[in-house]
Amino acid sequence: MTTKFNEFFIQYRGIIYASITALFWGVLAIALKVTLQFMPTVNIVWFRFTVAFLSLFIYFLFKAPEKLVIFKKPPFLAILAAFGLSFNFIAFTVGLNLTNPNTAQIVIQIGPILLGIIGFVVYKERVNRVQIFGFGVAFVGLALFYLNQLEGMIQAKADVFNQGFFWIFGAAIGWVLYAALQKHLVKSFDPQILNLLIYAVPALLLFPFADLSLFANLTIGQWSLLIFLAINTIVAYGFLVVAFKYTQVNKVSVIISLNPIITFFVMALLFYMDVSWIETSLMGLKTFIGALLIIVGAIVIIHFRKN
Repeated sequence: MTTKFNEFFIQYRGIIYASITALFWGVLAIALKVTLQFMPTVNIVWFRFTVAFLSLFIYFLFKAPEKLVIFKKPPFLAILAAFGLSFNFIAFTVGLNLTNPNTAQIVIQIGPILLGIIGFVVYKERVNRVQIFGFGVAFVGLALFYLNQLEGMIQAKADVFNQGFFWIFGAAIGWVLYAALQKHLVKSFDPQILNLLIYAVPALLLFPFADLSLFANLTIGQWSLLIFLAINTIVAYGFLVVAFKYTQVNKVSVIISLNPIITFFVMALLFYMDVSWIETSLMGLKTFIGALLIIVGAIVIIHFRKN
């Protein structure tokens, strides 16, 4: 039994790692939305990167200190990837504050979809016509979702939504830059030491802009949320970078594009529970169809992939 499990794990470990990332990202937007009620964007992003960096640094300091030599001459592409991920974190958090978790999770799927295209174009990963159709379905779904979100909004609210939409779109571009560079870098460097370096850059750059006094009077619940966000960063990106090492970019991209399902489920559950600590609502039929098309497009790409 153990042998069969090991064989299964080895064969599908890239997909398993990507699925864990999708799970953690599925609840990330909800936790972020609540945290934004008591902490500004810069503080949240700085805290996430700093805790993630310190956790990995302590690990390598005791387990493999020789790998820390990467800081003496850090790869330029890793620094560039760090800027991409930094912008992703900031832009996504700003966009989320202007919209809601469901919208943020759908729009950010532009990232993995574009990453899949990069996998085909840059890394020459094979693609068939059915997969191309799947990408088309996903893009149609995104357009339908966007247009129907605007329906019925007053002008002021529509302007805010558009700002949030384009911030999240920018976050997706930043993530594509990070992920594409990571796929290249993991061929030559330990995936986790790359993450350590990438976390260090924004932790250092954002420190002067973080208001540390705001951490002084947090409740246990608020600290728990912040710590969860930091752990989410470590686990999600830790498994993501390893997934890139063991499977194709396009496979990873479509698996993590399924994470909105988790967000929709949790937000619907919170709506029926009538909670007061986060604004919840159910999506309209057309909006839901748009979101569903994006997810179906991703499933088509996975199911009809070439080995």
